[in-house]
Amino acid sequence: MALNDKALAGKVALVTGASQGIGRAIAVALGRRGAKVIVNFLPDANGSTREHDARAVAAEVETAGGQGAISGFDVASATSVTEAIKAIGAEHKSLDILVNNAGIAINGLIMRFGDDQWAKTLQVNLTGAFNTTRAAATLLLRAKDAGRIINLSSVVGEMGNGGQAAYAASKAGIIGLTQSTAKELASRGVTCNAVAPGYIDTAMTADHLPEAQRAKLMEGIPLGRIGKADDVADAVAFLAGPEAAYITGQVIRVNGGLLM
Repeated sequence: MALNDKALAGKVALVTGASQGIGRAIAVALGRRGAKVIVNFLPDANGSTREHDARAVAAEVETAGGQGAISGFDVASATSVTEAIKAIGAEHKSLDILVNNAGIAINGLIMRFGDDQWAKTLQVNLTGAFNTTRAAATLLLRAKDAGRIINLSSVVGEMGNGGQAAYAASKAGIIGLTQSTAKELASRGVTCNAVAPGYIDTAMTADHLPEAQRAKLMEGIPLGRIGKADDVADAVAFLAGPEAAYITGQVIRVNGGLLM
């Protein structure tokens, strides 16, 4: 059941990569709990499509009971991130919750995987989370009731997967980043946790998971189904709330029992 108790009323949250998929579901779930949610998107070359999607998500946040805003920047660019976080602080006066969700998946066997593919995957998935965490840390430390950082890892980051070495490495790195950040910021009450989804029914999964492989995968999931974006979003919304004040440095697995 979705959390809808308005426990995040008055809180400002930034969700990266939130114009679609899991990020969209997270933004709406935080809005349902009353937060003001800043929907991040990667600007298009023509500056239109993803911004349109982000505005649609911001509207969904408001329909759910929160407040919506948008911010376009590339998490892989430290300069862009720093400027955007500074602007968010100036406009919204605070930042209480950071959700590092932005990510890409470039698949391929190690022997054929290019240097540029490896670098891009880590730059977006891992360095992107580092960039936003570093830039937002000062604002999060000033949060009235202690800041929250939630990083999106993956079941693949814990168990690996053939053809996904770069993606797995980046998501395993997220776990190390999460635990180190948790230790550094704990003295000020800021928590940092990771959510590691299993196979979730999104456009990204559909692109990389043929029907035959999906059927085979289902055999290994004890709950017998592919996950939904809302399954992940509800876990994030919980970690962002007051109920999770004593949880930090943890990896919350949302995978239907695929990895225990």
